[in-house]
Amino acid sequence: MNRFERHAAIQRLIREQAICTQTELAEALRRRAGHDVVQTTISRDVHELGLVKVRDGTGRLVYAFPEDTPGFHEDLADALARWALNAEPSGSLVVVTTPYGYAQALAQAIDVARHPHVAGTIAGENTILLVAREPLTGAQLAQELRVGRAAA
Repeated sequence: MNRFERHAAIQRLIREQAICTQTELAEALRRRAGHDVVQTTISRDVHELGLVKVRDGTGRLVYAFPEDTPGFHEDLADALARWALNAEPSGSLVVVTTPYGYAQALAQAIDVARHPHVAGTIAGENTILLVAREPLTGAQLAQELRVGRAAA
């Protein structure tokens, strides 16, 4: 199993069941996917996937993705308000400008948020290209995200 296959398996497991420890995650990978991995690999995967610990309904600390935690989408709104300077819609696209060096961080926040109307992002140093999911237009997506002055 390569790293990408393992990450996909971990993502499925975390979404399907409560996993509290790296040992539980390694056991679940072995049991469900037939993959034997060591703790150091699991530790690196947890870091690379950006997993966080949250309390589940029973009060136990379990692994989760940041975008699945309460308040995450407010964080996206904060990131947009902080870094997006302007947006220029065109067809199904939105070109977002940021201060130099902030485009990749903002694009990552948008990607991780898994906004239902964003098909994907491409980032440079100070520009992000957002692709709207059909049937939305770029103008509608910019307005929905309230990006910069163009959506105000």
